[in-house]
Amino acid sequence: MHSGLSIGVVIPCYNEEAGIRGVIGRMPDVVDEVVVVDNNCTDRTAEVAASLGARVVPAKTPGYGAAYKAGLQAVQSDIVVTLDGDGTYPPEEIPRLVQTLLDQRLDFLSAGRFPLADPLAMSFSNRIGNWVLTVAAAALFFKPIRDSQSGMWVFRRSVLERLRLTSDGMAFSEEIKLEAVLRGLRFGEEHIPYGVRVGEVKLQKWRDGWSNLLFLVRKRFERT
Repeated sequence: MHSGLSIGVVIPCYNEEAGIRGVIGRMPDVVDEVVVVDNNCTDRTAEVAASLGARVVPAKTPGYGAAYKAGLQAVQSDIVVTLDGDGTYPPEEIPRLVQTLLDQRLDFLSAGRFPLADPLAMSFSNRIGNWVLTVAAAALFFKPIRDSQSGMWVFRRSVLERLRLTSDGMAFSEEIKLEAVLRGLRFGEEHIPYGVRVGEVKLQKWRDGWSNLLFLVRKRFERT
């Protein structure tokens, strides 16, 4: 609870047994609810998360966006925070980010990773990919977002009903930010330290990168 508002954290997971224990263990006391989405895990992610007090919800449709849709439907708190189960996003920053959301009277706050606090946290090719997708989103929608691919967001749960979220894949991350901006929500960005991943890398950079770029183009011209 923070300033009279409950805080819920949603964590989509596919085989994050190696990282989820540390992520949940780092949650600050202001967090009231942790929802871990089991996106067809074949390891002990769900068991470990439940043993640490998280509410585990299933998402049978594979994909990052599909997992988030299940988690966002399940979370019940006033303020929703998202992050990954691999330790890259800092739970310790949640109180500061929530306070920023409230102080600036925002509806949606995205946590930007650049410049990287630890250059080893992201490969050079991934940095280039992030830059290309961020520039493409700004060029197509005329709405500059500094880090369109960030997976840590803080927003008021009440705004979800105003967003049209369609992607079941990695493009969900860029889509939710664009929807927030295009629907006229009060949107902001705040820098966070981004860490080194714990566990196996799931991102298929070329496939996911092209898929995200094509999604941006389709979404842009679907709106005309």
